[in-house]
Amino acid sequence: MDVRIQELIDFTKTKFGLDNYYLQRHQFYRSVNIFNETDYILSMEWFPNHALQEDDGSNPEGTASIEIDLKSRKFKSAIFVMGKSYAKDGVMFANLHTKDIIKWVEDETGLTYGKQFQIYKEDEGEIHFKECISGIDVSPSGSIEVKFNQEGQLTFFAVNGQFPTMEMIIKETYSLSFEKVERIANEQLKLIEFPSFEQKKIFPVYAVEEIYVMNDQTSTIPFEFIVDVRAFLQIDKTLNWDKPTNQSFDRKEISWIEDITTEQAFSFEPSPDSYPILKTEQEKCVTAVHDFLRQEYPKDSGKWILKTLHRDKGYIHAILRTNKQDNRVFQRKLMIMIDAKNLQAVNYMDNKPMLEIYDQFQVSDKVAITKEEAYEKLKSLFELKPYYVYDFKQKQYVLCGKLDCQYGVNASNGEVIALDDL
Repeated sequence: MDVRIQELIDFTKTKFGLDNYYLQRHQFYRSVNIFNETDYILSMEWFPNHALQEDDGSNPEGTASIEIDLKSRKFKSAIFVMGKSYAKDGVMFANLHTKDIIKWVEDETGLTYGKQFQIYKEDEGEIHFKECISGIDVSPSGSIEVKFNQEGQLTFFAVNGQFPTMEMIIKETYSLSFEKVERIANEQLKLIEFPSFEQKKIFPVYAVEEIYVMNDQTSTIPFEFIVDVRAFLQIDKTLNWDKPTNQSFDRKEISWIEDITTEQAFSFEPSPDSYPILKTEQEKCVTAVHDFLRQEYPKDSGKWILKTLHRDKGYIHAILRTNKQDNRVFQRKLMIMIDAKNLQAVNYMDNKPMLEIYDQFQVSDKVAITKEEAYEKLKSLFELKPYYVYDFKQKQYVLCGKLDCQYGVNASNGEVIALDDL
């Protein structure tokens, strides 16, 4: 075994007190973070000395699944299967004091409580933290989760997210108020059809499409660009053709697992997913999507818009939407996977089968109130909360206000309702 791997394995065994365990398997994997940096992780599966692989292929109770970041040597996760730990002299929180657990998290992550993370939920045997910047929420948000048993043994630890350095943050004084962004608030109120599985019915509801408003009171960052934390190449091209092709589409199996070598990992070789999509590649991807549609959706000329392209695990994903969107909360979407080497479409995912479920639902009564009437009912219920949001254009975190509302107005009867109840 490579001495660098062995050193990390020994470090892990000592850190978590795994004398009663043996290393069953280990492997490398990599991912590209929102800063377009490639993170390399060593993933390890430690089995209790008395246990073997289960017949169904699952890990036995007490297995320790542990991941460590190669560059920072910080642990990303340490999860004991079924919450059972056989660790000897491992991580212990003897007094189960929250302040002791916070101190351990600070030591383990190098982060500072109150400045970079804070508690958002605490239950018996577990504490959930969320990312913050000087107490202000962050989007996309990082999280830290710690669980422990009655004896104080660590049974679960996971860190997700980026937790940026102060150099990546544009410090500002928050100056937004609802009065200053009321025009945007009005624009974000939309008539949306929500499905109710309980009643098998579709309700027209005036609801707020959440958005981040920058501190300048006019610039915005759409919520959808933050949910999926990756950089996208915007295309926005409607695809048309005169006639379909006679060729049939050959759907190929997709491999999501990369074979990472030791040298790639320890040299921190940039992942191909971090490379920009060149102009020539973009043009060939558009052609590949066009040809695919002519094969699989021959009658849909002019119906689909190629919205974005992005790289993922050796493929380029093309995201398409229909050019005629309805008011449903879930919209038609098509994702086409393109081989990054030959730039040919190899597979696809269409959410049409999921949406067809709602075709069986009864459509509710007609809209009986106007948007202006609904806005007046919701105006006092709007939320505007400060957030630091990662701006992919500036490649920095900027201070914004998250404009949202937890309530909507039933457009058929004017009743104000909690959206969580739908």
